[in-house]
Amino acid sequence: TCAFTLITWDLLFTSCLLILNHSVTCEGFQANLQCEGQVLVIHGANYGRRDKTTCSAGRPASQLQVVQCSSQTSTNVVAESCNGKNSCTISASNSVFGDPCVGTYKYLEVDYTCQFQTVTCEESEANLQCGEILVIHRADYGRHDQTTCSNLQPHCRLRDVQCSSPESIEVIAASCNGKNSCNISASNSVFGNPCFGTSKYLEVDYTCQCKYLITEENKYKKS
Repeated sequence: TCAFTLITWDLLFTSCLLILNHSVTCEGFQANLQCEGQVLVIHGANYGRRDKTTCSAGRPASQLQVVQCSSQTSTNVVAESCNGKNSCTISASNSVFGDPCVGTYKYLEVDYTCQFQTVTCEESEANLQCGEILVIHRADYGRHDQTTCSNLQPHCRLRDVQCSSPESIEVIAASCNGKNSCNISASNSVFGNPCFGTSKYLEVDYTCQCKYLITEENKYKKS
């Protein structure tokens, strides 16, 4: 049986717990992305073809000639399906991404990292810990569903699910980036009150990285 999903590691710092995963899935098969005990963060994706060798076995030359083929929605589609989940399955197919180059056999590339995620209910304290240094990637103080931190809360305090403090990431980054550990209160006194009368919570996504870290430029970023 052939393996149609390949995983390589472009960046591997085992002592710093940072892995940039690169997944390649041939057209007609499913990409299976997994983060054990952490959550997926998609950095880039491309459904199309960028060379003549990837996913070329058994394919006629006529299906491999176009190498500047890219679905412009690739990153958004994968991110919307997978970001914040422990695992994600997505089909490398025209039905998901459209057909950016008719007659060409395509494949799906995905770059992703696995990040820690904490959720802290209002008036409690978030405790972030790293063996190396903390790097904050996302933070939000507010409410986006009616179930998180809902225990013993009346329904009227859970109805507003479009609640977000715009200062969340700046506050967390200023307090925690570059440290081995960080404690911060999930409270209006720290983040302001983005929705009066609503019970809120603090979400933080972060990685533990080396002090000196060089990363390659995102190959999918548009110039």
